[in-house]
Amino acid sequence: MHALELRGLTKTYQRPAVDALDLTVRAGEFYALLGPNGAGKTTTLRMVAGLLRPDAGAIQMYGIDALADPVAAKRIMAWVSDEPMIYDKLSPYEYLAFVAGLWGVDAELAKRRADELIGWLDLAPQAHQRCEGFSKGMRQKVALAGALVHDPKLIILDEPLTGLDAGAARQVKRVLRERVDAGGTVIMTTHILEVAERMADRIGVIASGKLIAEGTLDELRAQTGAQHTGSTLEDTFLALVADGRPPGSVVAA
Repeated sequence: MHALELRGLTKTYQRPAVDALDLTVRAGEFYALLGPNGAGKTTTLRMVAGLLRPDAGAIQMYGIDALADPVAAKRIMAWVSDEPMIYDKLSPYEYLAFVAGLWGVDAELAKRRADELIGWLDLAPQAHQRCEGFSKGMRQKVALAGALVHDPKLIILDEPLTGLDAGAARQVKRVLRERVDAGGTVIMTTHILEVAERMADRIGVIASGKLIAEGTLDELRAQTGAQHTGSTLEDTFLALVADGRPPGSVVAA
């Protein structure tokens, strides 16, 4: 079963932001969605997360029709934006307990998961402090912990490393990789191409609301004619976007 299937997904404002997008993400993979500014990445993920209603198309998560049964879809999914949204007057422990309660997670299980997440993300020294004085990096780690406390199968992140220092970024990347290694699925947008190059199992490139290329780094290189292994993802990405090839030329791994 696929973790995510998008078919004909469309959202139009003054112009199409997402244009009849077809996309499939396999269960248990780390998928990076790349594209220039205004390509439709965030709009796509916001529709998947249930924050925007598409004008047309279908969204399925692990076989669940997310448009027909959004509550069931959200139970197996987590969303983390580039601007962490948490409650400033709560401590990380209180915030995780609150979020777990919203999802109906048993209190003892929620406590174990909170302890685990706080340890993974190195939040223990601040675990009982109010979040209002936290840096953006600290707030992003608390937001990520809150997204994971109900143990979602699909994690969707929009530029989660923006503004993080090297230490915080390493902790977030480690937690995400561990979730994938344990069988979860991660979909992430990022402008940090080195992160996508190191972490992603497959990469999709989107431009003007359409998927123009998809595959492993080697498969993307092949589409640009850059067969040699020294070609970086940055070189390949720029070549693909400049080429602007039609969706019919997408390589499916």
